[in-house]
Amino acid sequence: MADTPADQRDDTAHFDGPAGGWGSLEGMGHVAGAEGLTLDMLATLRRQNKNDGHMCTSCAWAKPANPHIVEFCENGAKATIWDLVKARCGPDFMAEHTVSELRGWSDLELERAGRLTHPMRYDAATDRYVEIDWATAFAEIGAALKPMNPKDTVFYASGRASLETSYLWQLFARLYGHNNLPDSSNMCHETTSVALAEFIGSPVGTCTLEDFEHCDLMLFLGQNTGSNSPRFLHNLQKAKERGCRIIVLNPLRETGLLRFRNPQRLTQMLGGVTEIADHYLQIRPGGDMALLTGMTKRVLELDEAEGGIIDRDFIAEHTTGFEDVAAHARAADWAEIEAHTGLSRAVIEDLGTLYARAPATIAVYGMGLTQHVHGGKTLGALVNLLLMRGNIGRPGAGISPVRGHSNVQGQRTVGIAERPELVPLDKLARMFDFAPPRETGRTTVEVAEGVIDGSVRAVLSLGGNLVRAMPDIARVEAAWGGLDLVVNIATKLNRTHLVPGRATYLLPCLVRAEEDEQTSGPQYVSVEDSLSHIHASLGTITPAAPSILSEPTIVAGIAKATLAPNPKVRWDDWIADYARIRALIEETWPEMFRDYETRMHAPGGFYKGNKARERVWKTDSGKAQFTVPPQLSGLGRELADDEYTLITLRSNDQFNTTVYGLEDRLRGLSGDRMIVLMNPEEIARAGLAEGQKARLVCAADEDGHARVVEGLTVTAYDLPDRCVGAYYPETNPLVPLALHDEMSKTPAYKGTPVRIEAVAG
Repeated sequence: MADTPADQRDDTAHFDGPAGGWGSLEGMGHVAGAEGLTLDMLATLRRQNKNDGHMCTSCAWAKPANPHIVEFCENGAKATIWDLVKARCGPDFMAEHTVSELRGWSDLELERAGRLTHPMRYDAATDRYVEIDWATAFAEIGAALKPMNPKDTVFYASGRASLETSYLWQLFARLYGHNNLPDSSNMCHETTSVALAEFIGSPVGTCTLEDFEHCDLMLFLGQNTGSNSPRFLHNLQKAKERGCRIIVLNPLRETGLLRFRNPQRLTQMLGGVTEIADHYLQIRPGGDMALLTGMTKRVLELDEAEGGIIDRDFIAEHTTGFEDVAAHARAADWAEIEAHTGLSRAVIEDLGTLYARAPATIAVYGMGLTQHVHGGKTLGALVNLLLMRGNIGRPGAGISPVRGHSNVQGQRTVGIAERPELVPLDKLARMFDFAPPRETGRTTVEVAEGVIDGSVRAVLSLGGNLVRAMPDIARVEAAWGGLDLVVNIATKLNRTHLVPGRATYLLPCLVRAEEDEQTSGPQYVSVEDSLSHIHASLGTITPAAPSILSEPTIVAGIAKATLAPNPKVRWDDWIADYARIRALIEETWPEMFRDYETRMHAPGGFYKGNKARERVWKTDSGKAQFTVPPQLSGLGRELADDEYTLITLRSNDQFNTTVYGLEDRLRGLSGDRMIVLMNPEEIARAGLAEGQKARLVCAADEDGHARVVEGLTVTAYDLPDRCVGAYYPETNPLVPLALHDEMSKTPAYKGTPVRIEAVAG
């Protein structure tokens, strides 16, 4: 194949080194040096992601039963150091700064203000947050919630809250009277939850760590391992060393899937490196559906010529819809496939041949595959390819979405879901003697729409930076001040806290590394990783301030102040001993959480199970579903001549909206987040020059709203034609609320049409 990995072009910003190695140590050292590394930080890092240790609050990658001496990555270390900083953001800090002043600070400057230490309420008269006591905060929030229509309120959850906290949060919402329980998954992997559930009956991936020890081929689609889940690189390195082939499909050349230097191998730190990708295809944004159709077409051709390529016994017993998909693929035009992918027919056919010859294949994907208007249907095309060869439900094979936030998958497992059919409401009704609401709640996009049209009156956020993370930020932020009640449970100051409603509260909570002391003693919490294993986590660090409460305690405090007494709802007992919360979770989902209290302490956690992995298909038909792609592009429409597809990106010094610094080392970029990346030919065709200032304008303006981001520096980068790259969340204002995946309403952060315009001077 002509796509063998090579260095990025010399006339663009690039990074010549590998992921890991000395660069990772330098990146950790940069954050540690800026924040002041302490003995407590070192002790926490030593226990991180180990049995009965502290589970990292960064990515959700699996925690192995036999961990490395150091079982954390650069990003995990940054997250822990960031949580345990010395700086404090308490009443004294807030007395010195108005909210209007703080709005002028960057995201990084706000984070560096330090840990929140006291409950505070926004005072509009002074434009400052002022200290209040916890009892007053709970009483006032409860008093505000009681007269409201519960359907007009929203309980949002970020991905870091534990299973115990998440269970209480969803129970509080339903006891109060609504299913408005969006979480950060709505803005990232909700396409997986909706589409996979429809196609194979499972809302999560089917692989475990053991599968990566036995696969012969891995397909990576739209996933940046080096920055988003670096510990995964250890598994990839081992797979490569035993002969597994790795194919990467991504518009950007991401270093982590090209080369890896293992910091825990002396020989590599002295100069060795592992080449990860066998082939790296820089596909155009939204082109995955066309490519997967082309691969399907090639597999069908090989089966017709040779026989035995397609697993017809598996298809007959376990699937439905194959013939329609086969007919669609056979009829697909190669010229159209090439146009949508930017790849040649020969390369795609070679890729299809590699897949056809591999005994066991795992498909790994991220949001680059799914954050498009037809992201769910693109995922269906990937499922089609796997089903053709029986690559779901056997060792060394399967589908593996890589989640971002630690425990974002687990929150859905224990009931944080706006769709009532995903939750055993009848069982909750019996356990707690109430009538749960049955109406479908709001997704995050629908929350934003409700804030704008006034139908949402209150937003309570369990962590996160909701306003900053949303699409269409300018419109949402302009309407946010009209909310009657805003409650932010948080560890650090962020931009959402600077957009107050009529009554706004800022409630500080413990981080996962800190000791959570309750009546029965120090408390464990538990989290679920990307591969569906549940782990115990124990914090041991002295909290940043004695006035900080745990998340379960805060949830219980608000709930008690809001709800009428119920003898079966025993908030105080549950907070005294979190094992009682886990007993409730086990009672609610006895199959998944059998012997919960014991099994969560097992090395590597315990597997909650997956019916699709067992080839039991919880779909409407009772079988895995082949689906015919509606078109050959994941994008919502064809681009006009002066339009580009915007891909929003995270930097190496970033996790979601948390910015640790201004280095994007693995892309060779630094110092500025207000940049727009284009390949040199596109820069010239657009009449621009590298280093010139430009603005991006959303081209999906059918609703009459202008969406513009100013002050971007044009930067040459190795990208396919017809696309530009820029940072998230800085360019979120360009993404309309209406531009989202049709199946899940996940915003099209990787598929928004834009125009670029030069700025004079």
